[in-house]
Amino acid sequence: MQRILVLLPILVVLILGGFFVWGLNPDRDPNAIPSALISKPVPAFDLAPIDGVDVPGLASGDLAGGEPVLVNVFASWCVPCRAEHKVLTRLATQEGFPLFGINYKDKPEDAKAWLEELGNPYLRIGSDESGRAGLDWGISGVPESFLVDATGTVVWRYVGPIATEQAQDDLRQALAAARERAGT
Repeated sequence: MQRILVLLPILVVLILGGFFVWGLNPDRDPNAIPSALISKPVPAFDLAPIDGVDVPGLASGDLAGGEPVLVNVFASWCVPCRAEHKVLTRLATQEGFPLFGINYKDKPEDAKAWLEELGNPYLRIGSDESGRAGLDWGISGVPESFLVDATGTVVWRYVGPIATEQAQDDLRQALAAARERAGT
């Protein structure tokens, strides 16, 4: 019985270590997991603006008609969101697409300070303090981005920061395809 008690912690450590090593596998790409929203209309939602930020809130009706839109789910407490922010700001300007945001599970005062510090490239931002809209979008974490075409259909999803050249190229290709379908 004493041997079992001595071996039990070792066994637990080995099992947890195995899961840790498995999780570090570079072949495990979160973008390889398909989104249930691809080729479907955006979920119904209506989010109020962030208090003190001078852009309107965001609702599902804002995402149909006109041109493709990138919806970026971000939070002030998210370190990768900070790295992605400058890239998205530059891409939205260079590529000429509207950038909308969903501020996920964040305190309004923290989100406002973050946007004041880094700049606000978003034309609309919905405040999702409860996380309900994030669940409806099926996000697995932040940052996460969705390209919505002119009909209000989700056509592309990216999990993680759009910071690498490959991620930016993927966005450009998805944007070009969405614009071609829309005839813009």
